[in-house]
Amino acid sequence: MAWDTWLEDYYKLYQKFLYSPETKDNLIAFYNLCQEVRASKNKLMFAGNGASASIASHAAVDFTKQGKTRAVDFNEPNLITCLSNDFGFENFMAKAVEFYAEDGDVLVLISVSGNSKNAVNAAKYAKSRGMKVVTFTGSAPDNQLRALGDINFWLGSRAYNVVEGLHMVWLTTVVDMLVGQAEYAVA
Repeated sequence: MAWDTWLEDYYKLYQKFLYSPETKDNLIAFYNLCQEVRASKNKLMFAGNGASASIASHAAVDFTKQGKTRAVDFNEPNLITCLSNDFGFENFMAKAVEFYAEDGDVLVLISVSGNSKNAVNAAKYAKSRGMKVVTFTGSAPDNQLRALGDINFWLGSRAYNVVEGLHMVWLTTVVDMLVGQAEYAVA
């Protein structure tokens, strides 16, 4: 394998999608929304499947601790299995939002495909409650989740690790915007 060429092509994917005028606008819009959430003492609710669930957990901690914006995620195994058992896996995120949401909260959903039924159902439920929905997706531009979002971070790639990596970069960028700097003590 010619690793030099492979690695150069691989990182060109990151460079292609990392930052654009649309991304800048979304980062600022999400920052402003987080400021509103923080000022009103509401919360961000994060959810995703698989690696996106891990990103959701990481984001919830960083937004809470560094960003001083209350945040939760729905990755507790007892919660997932309880709600999935009683309402079906495709409804567990929507039910979690139903049980945990308060007026003024914001739902942040992370899905590479943008077509995960549980994430789409959660977005539909949140919209029916008048909640704002922020989406982080990849793949096709017409994915279902993106169509339901108020702020949509999207990159047209099916390279899962690249999409997930950029989702994490964009989320932590907003945390650092809330802090007001890139380097700071976290203790």
